Parts: sequence; C-alpha cells; structure tokens
Amino acid sequence: MVIIPAIDVKDGKCVRLAQGDFDRVTTYADNPLDVALTWMQKGAELIHVVDLDGSVAGLPRNANIILEIARKVDVPIQVGGGIRDMETIKFYLNNGVSSVILGTAALQNEEIVRDACQTFPKKIILGIDALEGKVAIRGWTQKTQLNAVDLARRYEKFNVKAIIYTDIKRDGMGTGVNIEATKELAKSVSIPVIASGGVATIADIENLLSVKDCEIYGVIIGRALYTGAVSLEDAIKASKKVS
Repeated sequence: MVIIPAIDVKDGKCVRLAQGDFDRVTTYADNPLDVALTWMQKGAELIHVVDLDGSVAGLPRNANIILEIARKVDVPIQVGGGIRDMETIKFYLNNGVSSVILGTAALQNEEIVRDACQTFPKKIILGIDALEGKVAIRGWTQKTQLNAVDLARRYEKFNVKAIIYTDIKRDGMGTGVNIEATKELAKSVSIPVIASGGVATIADIENLLSVKDCEIYGVIIGRALYTGAVSLEDAIKASKKVS
C-alpha cells in the first residue's frame, strides 16, 4: 500500500482544513515546496497536492506553486483542485505533474473524463468526496444526492488510474479512516482505491492493510503528519509489512 502525504495549498501556504471547512483552517508552513522536499527526503513515493482556492474558484489559483513542486521534487505528484476542463488537464500533465484528480468534473461532465482518459490513459484520478455516503463537489461546498459507489461505477471502463475516496466528516479530524465505506467502494469497482480522511495513528494503516476480499491501493495522510501523531517513515514501514 502506498503512503501518500498531502499538501493542501491555500493563499500560497500549506494548510489543513477541518472537515473541509474553509473557516477552520490551520497553517503549517508558508512555503509548500519546503514541505514537499521534506516528504521526499523522508521517503515518500507519491505526494498529493490540492489547490484549495482552485477547488472553489473552478480554475487553478496556485498553479505556480504546484509546478514549482513538480519541477523541484523528485517524486511523482498528483494534483487536484479546480481542474474542470481539458485545457487545465493538459496544462498540468504537460508541465511535470504525474496525474490529475477530477472531482466536480467527474459528476458534472462525463465527456471531459472520457476524453481525458483517452488522451492521458492512467493519468486521470477520480476524486470522490462523500458526506454520509453522498457525493459533495465544489470544494465540498455543495452536497449532491448521488451515492459514491454509483458514481464510481460510471467510470469502470474509462481507463481511470485510481479513485481517491474521502470521508469529509473525518477529514482533518483524526478520528480514524472510514474503513467500511472505503472497503465497500473498493469491492464495488475494479479501479484501485485510495483511502483519504481521518488517519490518526499507525493503527489506521494497519486496519487498511488487514481489509479482506479487496486491496486498498494507497492512503493519503494529512494532519496526522503535520501534528506529529504519525511519522512518515513509520507509516511507510508499516505499509510494507507482509501479513
């Protein structure tokens, strides 16, 4: 299982939100590049970067910072936030970003997802963010009535690289990963699933590794890394254990 440290960028800084609430923000670093370099030095195989301002605006707001990370960090980065058209997808993927995450676009414009997957096979990740099992979009500011599993199944044959499943209620709260919902999604589709939201301790990683009947491809860790509740080195070590 791949351990994926998260870098959320807001107003040019590295921050974390509580439950996706822009009014509950904690700033951890003034320079996201320094954070990315730290995660690389500690052994990260992949880094998750989100343009929070872009997720609300619907277009990139911190692209200069993200491209600097892509240029200077010798680790693949996956990027989300405000990516809703082919122009933005091409912009990122042609400038050093390894893969892009489509969230709002996946719900609102199936044609863009299909075209992106055809143009950039295995470079497109679906970001499915759920509140009580229902998909939320536009930086989590708008809840829909669509079930997360139903949305994932729409893209079963689209050559999608992975699905990032985030439980919004747990994100940034350190209350533990929603194992059951993540497992349900992973069992429902053949697309690799990445867990996100709520990692509090190494036990959460061990719990994901112990899931039967399906495999969880990776897990994104945010606040727990920044507070020191989880060390990236320990998390990576735990993820490599063979049960």
